[in-house]
Amino acid sequence: MERTLERIGGPIGLASAAAPTIAFVVTDLAAGLAPAIIALALAAVAACVLRLARRESPAAAVAGLVVAAICATVAALAGEARAFFLPSMVLPVLFVVAYTVSLVARRPLMGLIVNPLSGAPRGWRTHRPLRRLYTASTLVGMGLAVVNLAIRIVFYTADQPGALAVVQVTSTTVFALHFAVTVVLARRIAGASGSSATTLLRNDPAFPPIR
Repeated sequence: MERTLERIGGPIGLASAAAPTIAFVVTDLAAGLAPAIIALALAAVAACVLRLARRESPAAAVAGLVVAAICATVAALAGEARAFFLPSMVLPVLFVVAYTVSLVARRPLMGLIVNPLSGAPRGWRTHRPLRRLYTASTLVGMGLAVVNLAIRIVFYTADQPGALAVVQVTSTTVFALHFAVTVVLARRIAGASGSSATTLLRNDPAFPPIR
């Protein structure tokens, strides 16, 4: 589990991803929108530098800067802190659509994302235990996305940027844990299948043991 979490950034990566949002909300509460945007910019640049120093994907590091810039621009144009979270509210909508389409097409999204990283067989769609795992994981992911979107709408309507920040940070952590658990379970299923196949070969008279 720890190794899997490290592959998606680990605690440091999750903290650096959350830092710009936290800096924005805290500064907005203390000093207003303009200083909050400055604090956001500084935190986003620091997070980018940290990711590059940790040899994470340069594309992911730059993407963090781009997302921060978009959110800051929307907040500045709207003149209110809660608008900072409008762009990120699109993500759960996209996930719900992607999860739904993948299930209808019988290509569970979590299988497409996780299987290449889990070391499981490529033909997972014909592997019943793996297909069941990825289908269940996709359904869980879709449920999390729906709940995430509903909570965001409630707090946005209530003009609670602090609560929106908590939801955003928490949802990122929950997604990382969901991803990590799916990878671990897929590896266990693949390992169990490999052990079963090895046992069958050893017991098959056509494959005598090598001495």
